[in-house]
Amino acid sequence: MITAFELNHGRLQQVTVESLEDLQHCHPVWVDFESPTEEERDWAKSTFEIDLPEEDEVDDIEASARFFEGENGELHIRSDFFQHSDEDSDTMRVAFILKGGLLFSIRRDELAQFRLLRLRARRQPYYVRDEKDVLLQLLDIDVEYSADIIEGIYDRLDKFSKQVLGSEMSDDTAGVVLSGIAVEEDLNGRIRRNLMDTRRAVSFMMRIKLLNEQQNDEGRQILRDIDSLDGHTGFVFDKLNFLMDATVGFININQNKIIKIFSVASVAMLPPTLIASIYGMNFEFMPELSWEYGYPFSLTLMAVSVIIPFWYFHKKGWLNK
Repeated sequence: MITAFELNHGRLQQVTVESLEDLQHCHPVWVDFESPTEEERDWAKSTFEIDLPEEDEVDDIEASARFFEGENGELHIRSDFFQHSDEDSDTMRVAFILKGGLLFSIRRDELAQFRLLRLRARRQPYYVRDEKDVLLQLLDIDVEYSADIIEGIYDRLDKFSKQVLGSEMSDDTAGVVLSGIAVEEDLNGRIRRNLMDTRRAVSFMMRIKLLNEQQNDEGRQILRDIDSLDGHTGFVFDKLNFLMDATVGFININQNKIIKIFSVASVAMLPPTLIASIYGMNFEFMPELSWEYGYPFSLTLMAVSVIIPFWYFHKKGWLNK
């Protein structure tokens, strides 16, 4: 699918492209390709003289394939955009090409950052002024998107903190908390990786002197925002590790309570075991062997030998959880 965007009185206006003629007759500042077909790739080549990269080329992780200049002078930039939902989170790599005052973007699927840019550029005059502004604002919105997700992590960590520190924790609750912490740690790591990629893209644009002075100021502000979010992600990692250690500690305490009860019970059962062992030897001259009350006597003796240790352990508080 191809979507073209023209600047009309400072606002980004969307142009529907359904044929080669539609593409040739518009005057876009930005052309967005979402999972382009072979026919649409041919349209791009015949109209703008560019070769759109294939999907495996877009996903290439080689450093030399992320930022480079093409044979015809076009500038290629690959940048990751974070996408998150309640079910899953992932990054999508988008290919950008800057050529002749136009920005071309190639992606697999719809992204929230692209939708938000289109909405803002339609409503706010001069939100973008040229193709470099479009790319810069997309990267800025991606940083905002990451910040919103970090805020969500903070909220969920507050709930985990109340579960871990608020009251006595059962093993079932600890399992739920550990599972949630693992999810949040993975999400926080993905955000940090995405911010690192965005920093590289902005730094590259500034380093090659692609931007004007105003755009350079915006780029520096984006880098400051990324540095700030790096601190937040570091704090989140520390908080996650603390909650994980605390939860594992509570699990160990619960297990130790169970082991303590078994240990006390085993010690209390040693005296009756000793008595049963003595009377189980069946020596010929054992006095109680032929005694009429020998059997009930031994049972009573074993019961008393159990009761006395349990009474002593209870008095000492060793049976309390």
